[in-house]
Amino acid sequence: MPITNALAGIAVEDIAAAMTFYERLFGRPADARPMSEVAEWKFSTGGWVQVFTDADRAGSSFVTLIVSDLAEVLEELSIQGITPVAKRTGDFAKTAIFRDPDGNQLVFSQTLRNTY
Repeated sequence: MPITNALAGIAVEDIAAAMTFYERLFGRPADARPMSEVAEWKFSTGGWVQVFTDADRAGSSFVTLIVSDLAEVLEELSIQGITPVAKRTGDFAKTAIFRDPDGNQLVFSQTLRNTY
């Protein structure tokens, strides 16, 4: 089964409020709005994040985004007023954990060694 890409879903209660946050987080408007209750951001090297309205599951999503320079990401997000709730460094990666307005967990991670 050759998988060629992946889409991570994030359930939110209010798509308009979520879009304001995610536009600041990603530094740009959504790349696609396939439905009024869905917004999608595509990444240049593959993968998508889809934010969608689902009040029953809002706040229970978890997404890890791999970045090449975590310090640079933290600096850019700080300018936007977005700060991590925690930071961690392990043997293979360093991470910064964020929460969106619904409480969904977003982790930015930089690998320290080529483990994949």
